[in-house]
Amino acid sequence: MENGTYRNQILIIEGLRVTHQSAYPVFILLFLVYLFIMISNLGLMVLISMEKALHKPMYLLFLNLPLNDVLGASTVMPGLLKDIFKDDSERYISYVACVIQAYGVHAFSTTAHTILMIMAFDRYVAICNPLQYNTIMTNKMVVKLSALAWTVAIVPVGAILALTIKLSHCSSTISNPYCDNPSLFKLSCENLLINQVIGLSSSSLFWIISISCISFTYLKIAIVCIKNRNSALKSKAMKTCSAHLIVYLIVLGCGLTVIILHRFPQYLEHEKLASVLFYVIPTSLNPIIYGFQTKEIRQCFEQILQKRKVISE
Repeated sequence: MENGTYRNQILIIEGLRVTHQSAYPVFILLFLVYLFIMISNLGLMVLISMEKALHKPMYLLFLNLPLNDVLGASTVMPGLLKDIFKDDSERYISYVACVIQAYGVHAFSTTAHTILMIMAFDRYVAICNPLQYNTIMTNKMVVKLSALAWTVAIVPVGAILALTIKLSHCSSTISNPYCDNPSLFKLSCENLLINQVIGLSSSSLFWIISISCISFTYLKIAIVCIKNRNSALKSKAMKTCSAHLIVYLIVLGCGLTVIILHRFPQYLEHEKLASVLFYVIPTSLNPIIYGFQTKEIRQCFEQILQKRKVISE
């Protein structure tokens, strides 16, 4: 089948298996979760943007994470909500829309890691080189690191998807709840070895770099804290690094679960659920963890609540 033929092809998304009896509860649950994701992450973005006390490199870099969570959740969740009340045979998506969604899915999931890596670099400089922190972490550096985090994630995803788009099709069914690169190249009956090798090796390389960078950063921070007897430094390291590390481990765990299950077709339903939870668990927990674990964000939020309480009285 030529490229021009299947660019307008209509695909069927199998999605989650939801019975008619459970359709309404599942819809309400997913809708409430999506609503919470949007309100909490957008709220954090507004809070950091408006409060001058939070206009610091640490929080300006963190601003990328809720933005990425909002974009990532919006790539997947509306489609899931739309398809819940439809039969499997009526869940349609155009090929072009599927490619766009797949690009968003991989770009935003990859960006979550690159953002956490630049945030780890910020913590490394703050704790290991505190006297040079203001010199290194300037506004220009924050902009450069943010741009790097998005570019490093977005550009390779486009290159990998370009290989998939070139394939012909012999199927029109997406087995996942949403479109992603493996689901797209599985539509073809051609030899998929190159796509599988490039996809797996690029994912493996990225995960190795991500884990190595975070591990190296926290190892250096741990060494500094052990050598330094300053209890204030250790307390600062614990408070500023614990939220970041928890968020990273959640993203890492959810992502690894999806990648592993993708390689075992017999666990297809488990994979579908895990792929949905990847856009539910981190995106909903990130604002909670940073909101409660980060003292300055918590204080700014409490001050706003107190001001509103005084005004209402």
